[in-house]
Amino acid sequence: MQRPIPPDQRRALRLLTLSDDDRMTEGLLALHGIPVETLADIVKAGLATAHVERLGRQKVERTVLEITDAGREAIGNSVKRAALTDR
Repeated sequence: MQRPIPPDQRRALRLLTLSDDDRMTEGLLALHGIPVETLADIVKAGLATAHVERLGRQKVERTVLEITDAGREAIGNSVKRAALTDR
């Protein structure tokens, strides 16, 4: 039996599923009140992935999080976004 996901982690995962491509920047999640510790917890648990994107000539970096299949399963949302958009 799986351990229940804490409400703050569940909220972060649901926010990721609401985006068009199942991913959001750390900054946008922070604007929604999700602490960086929560983001680290869902990545460590394998519920989301995180990677750094470099933008433009200024070498601006941003961290992008994306929900994994395990994260989707954990919140009871087993439909992949790609499956909804495939024609």
